Amino acid sequence: MGNSCRSQMAEGFAKHYGNDLLEVYSAGTEPAERVNPNAVKVMEEAGVDLSDQRPKLLEEIPSELDILITMGCNVECPYVPCKLREDWGLDDPDGKPIEVFRKTRDIIEGKVKDLIERVKNNEI
Repeated sequence: MGNSCRSQMAEGFAKHYGNDLLEVYSAGTEPAERVNPNAVKVMEEAGVDLSDQRPKLLEEIPSELDILITMGCNVECPYVPCKLREDWGLDDPDGKPIEVFRKTRDIIEGKVKDLIERVKNNEI
């Protein structure tokens, strides 16, 4: 919960694969104290370091965005101006076995790669 798992993994992959193309932020309305250790572990397994990331409030990122991705957090999402909004509808792996984190990581990696490809091809 609290901007500690899914969006942190998405931020990590987006920076890893699209750092030259995208400026990436992960934020939420009630951030946790730290990134979930299991998220850090499974991302490390994929070659992505989350050690510099931390949960953030929406107020800590720009107020207008080109692309906004939500993760299906089952909460009311505040209005954030953007050109494109997508909800990836992913269940939060917090509190579940490490295998669930790995599955979530792999889904997020595929979605991030697809998003980056669409940006590169000017489809967004």
